[in-house]
Amino acid sequence: MTCTKLNLIKNNPKNSVHSTVVIGGGPAGLTAAYQLAKHGLKSVVLEKADKVGGIARTETYKGYRFDIGGHRFFTKVPEVQHLWQEVLGNDFIKVPRLSRIYYNKKFFSYPLEPLNALNNLGMIGSLRIMSSYLKIKLRPLPEEKNFEQWVTNRFGERLYQTFFKSYTEKVWGIPCTQIQADWAAQRIKGLSLKKAIINAFFGSNDTKTLIKEFDYPILGPGMMWERFEEKLNQKGSPVYLNTEVIKIEREDKRIKRILVQQEGKNFSIEGDNFISSMPISALIHRLDPLPPEAVLRAARSLKYRDFLIVALIIDQKHLFPDNWIYIHSPEFKVGRIQNFKNWSPAMVPDANKTCLGMEYFCSKGDQLWELSEKELIALASREVVNLGLVDSIDKVKDGTVIRQLKAYPVYDAEYTQHLAVLQDYLDSFENLQTIGRNGMHRYNNQDHSMLAGLLAAENIMGAKHDLWKVNTERSYQEEFVVKQSKTKTLTLASTK
Repeated sequence: MTCTKLNLIKNNPKNSVHSTVVIGGGPAGLTAAYQLAKHGLKSVVLEKADKVGGIARTETYKGYRFDIGGHRFFTKVPEVQHLWQEVLGNDFIKVPRLSRIYYNKKFFSYPLEPLNALNNLGMIGSLRIMSSYLKIKLRPLPEEKNFEQWVTNRFGERLYQTFFKSYTEKVWGIPCTQIQADWAAQRIKGLSLKKAIINAFFGSNDTKTLIKEFDYPILGPGMMWERFEEKLNQKGSPVYLNTEVIKIEREDKRIKRILVQQEGKNFSIEGDNFISSMPISALIHRLDPLPPEAVLRAARSLKYRDFLIVALIIDQKHLFPDNWIYIHSPEFKVGRIQNFKNWSPAMVPDANKTCLGMEYFCSKGDQLWELSEKELIALASREVVNLGLVDSIDKVKDGTVIRQLKAYPVYDAEYTQHLAVLQDYLDSFENLQTIGRNGMHRYNNQDHSMLAGLLAAENIMGAKHDLWKVNTERSYQEEFVVKQSKTKTLTLASTK
């Protein structure tokens, strides 16, 4: 890595011209560069952080490896599945999926298990949920503009109040009535109460949320993106870390060059094509000359939700069997708890210990974000004990904190109109494409982001894909079929 960085400065003292410049070394950017390299087209990837992977990276602390949130490797897009196997191959392991919901001092199995739910809710509570469900089926809400309306129409008001409302508002920090229905349509992925009950009794399941097993890199998701990085460097399409884009120079509707800062030195890079996965709001403000004020105003209006994870090292061999647990009870600040040993035992160097990831959803500048690392570790330690997941606070032996800005693009009541302004403006550029979760301000999974990267690369090779159609339908992305055409380009076709 060090050699690569020094070569960038040495070989690019003033201007360097590349066929394609990729801004961002997350799943989207790395996939785009890799797809180009497979077709003999070289690129350069610029990553601001000290490692690749974006929010799908794997962090390390004293030999303990942990995700920035858990990342399952499951997709119904054949091209993405093929890439995963091509790049990582035998370094995948099969992981059984097990998760639960903590609510009102009880643990609910997820997916739904009727006897467990009945026991936790009681006969009266269960009957009320079913009654509420039947009521909404007979008389559904006339519109589904926000999250509350969308979920209520599918599950009934009582189940929405019990399992969806408190957790969702913890994640986003705003009322469910201010969250657009688009987010529910993408994240709940076609699940209904009827389908969940059928799955619970008969084992039938074609819903991504309810898969029972998934692939996982033995050393965490970052292993995948580090392998992409290695292959790109070998193919002559280098990945440069600790490299920040500070200005993007344009002439009319073409990007001409970008100004980059690395190790305190500035240099410019010219390119024929540009692919960006940096936050779309930041991209707009890096343009020189700046766009019209209406475009800048739209960029300023987009909102993000930040995230931090407190990794706790627990002096106990086994704690609980789940991969992760959702904490719906509002009296706890933690939103989700990962047990990384249950994702892969190789993530934990000491077999007699366990590493938990206590995930907190917050915003930069708020009270939670501003807590010191010591205060956050103390908070996470208290909460994991009060949840009954660890016997004693004395068993918490160490911990560390990772903060992640702009982890989640917010789907508030106004985001669609602001994003439309930015989309229209950026679509006018001849040699610029935006991809990825933040590059498109869209709540993409890594397979969505990789698909956008593949399509962006094919656009450079002559295709005409509309990237903004990836992950926009009211049904989840796997309801698109990706086919290989005679011209060896990907095409999207709705199955509906």
